[in-house]
Formats: sequence, C-alpha cells, structure tokens
Amino acid sequence: MDFSGLIDGYYSYNANRPSNAANGQVNDLYNFNDKTDQFSLAMAEVDITHAPSPVGATVDLIFGRANDLIHSPTDKSTANYIEQAYISATPPKWHGTEIDFGQFVTSAGAEVIEADNDWNYSRSLLFAWAIPYYHFGLRTSTPVTKSWTAGLQVVNGWNNDVNNNGGVTIGLTSLYTKPKFNWALNYYVGPSNTDTQKGYRNLIDTTINLTPTPKFSAYINYDYGQNRSLGPEVSDHWQGFAIDTDFVATAHNSFSARGEYFSDNEGYATGTAQKLKEVTGTYQYKWAHGLETRVEVRHDWSNVAFFHKGNTEMVDGQTTATVAFIAFFGPKY
Repeated sequence: MDFSGLIDGYYSYNANRPSNAANGQVNDLYNFNDKTDQFSLAMAEVDITHAPSPVGATVDLIFGRANDLIHSPTDKSTANYIEQAYISATPPKWHGTEIDFGQFVTSAGAEVIEADNDWNYSRSLLFAWAIPYYHFGLRTSTPVTKSWTAGLQVVNGWNNDVNNNGGVTIGLTSLYTKPKFNWALNYYVGPSNTDTQKGYRNLIDTTINLTPTPKFSAYINYDYGQNRSLGPEVSDHWQGFAIDTDFVATAHNSFSARGEYFSDNEGYATGTAQKLKEVTGTYQYKWAHGLETRVEVRHDWSNVAFFHKGNTEMVDGQTTATVAFIAFFGPKY
C-alpha cells in the first residue's frame, strides 16, 4: 500500500472586498480557493493506493473547502469526504486493459482537483463551470496502438454516487500521445433531469498539450455543453476555451499565464446568462521537493454586472491576488 498526502492553504485578497452578507465573502466564480480576505484551507488530502497486479484499489480522502464544494456541506452520506474510491483490475491476457469500478474523478478537463498538479493556483472557468468533478460507475481504458488509448465509461451521471432518474451516462475517452504533444478527447451523454429520463446532457471536451522543450509547455482546452431541460424543444448551451502556458526558468522558479473565454448563453452553468473572460498570471517557487509557494494575480470580467462589491454593489469585473503554500509527500507525488 502506498500512502500520499497533500496540504494546500492560501491567503486571498479581492479588490472588490465582498462582504460575508453579500456572498459569503468569496471570490465569485472561483472554486476551492474561493474564500477571500482571510487565510483558508483549500484542501487536505490523504491517498491510499495499491496498484493493480492484477487487482488493486484506490481511496482518496479530501477535507477542507474543496470537499465543501465537491460535496454539499450538509451531506451526511458515505460519499462525503471521498474524492475517489474504486477497485482496479488489469487482466493478464488483456494487453494492458484496465477496469475500474467505484467513484473516480472525471476524464474531462485540462486541470485537476489537486493544485500541485496544475500550472496555475486557481482553477479555470472551464474547470469550475463547464465539466463535472467526478463520476460513480465503471470505466475501462485499452491501448489500441502504441500512441492511442481508448476508453468506455458507464456511470450514474455528474457528481453523484446515487442517481435519481433511472438512467446512465455514457463516457467515451480517447488519448493520443506523442513525445512532444498529446491530444485528449472526451464525450459524455446521459439523462440529467430529476425523476425522468427525458432531457439529456451532452459534453464534448478536448485538450491539446504541447511540450516543445523541457522548459516550455502549453495547452489549449475547449468545452461544449448542452442540457435539454424540458425535452428536445428546450436546451441550454455553454462553451468556452482556455489557453495556458508554463515556463520553467530554473529548478526552483516557474511562471504560468492563462487566458480564457466562457459563454453561458442561458445561465445554466453560472446561474446568469453572460459571457466571461479571465486572465491569470502565476509565479511558483519550489523550496524543495514537496514544498512550494505560489503567488497569483487574476482578473475576471463579464458583459453583465455579476461580481459582488462591498455589501450590496454589483460590478462587471473582479481582481484578486493570492499567496498559496502547498506541501505534499509520498510516492504519488
């Protein structure tokens, strides 16, 4: 059994100074590091893994603000505090095929829940609003060629271990890998409305990762989502793209810059029909393996007055500055 762990804490400053009465004193549209003008624990995580040989298991327990946003704070079910919990199998004669059953993080998106594995500290709009966090069900992945791995998932839906509409969501995954780039393509489709199988939610997610040199990397991420709320005649749409770059200056210093656009035409994702943009700059200093500091400045803006300012004012932009400290240990890292 391999044991790993992560502690992620930060201090955030929001130039709008939203109050607790206004919106709970948070950076609008953020997740995990959303609490502002205070020190906060984004997440603490403990991972227990036994690699499949041919049978294994993974359990990831998560605490802090990240758990509150992934699961409801009032959730008393066994799913609370669990990021992942699944059994894995790699049948010896199946040529590298892996089968997982349980709760696992989604295959969609260019970023992940753990900040130390992302280039920026705050998560993108696409990560927060366009895609799910996790699924519960069955997933498979099979190396079709030396460069291409394909997969099939049959799950309950988005961010739920218990379904309420009697239907399943199907996920198709594809990853094409070459030495200096890879291309991931994912598609999820299934019923999304409570107590009925009418009205499907569709998600197309694709990311191209580029690594032309050991010191420079970049990715382009695009998401398109559609949810049929009341049948085929009514549907909500959202889509967006993000471009991110990462430059490793020295063994201890690196810089990342991200820009993105997100259109929530009917307000299904964010609760308001709007078009959003954001730019983020992040500096990372690695003190030693397992300990790093990140300093980040981010600006978000909308075509409508969506962001809270003070107690009651609403404005069309938001600027934040964040200092984060991340510590991690174990073979996973």
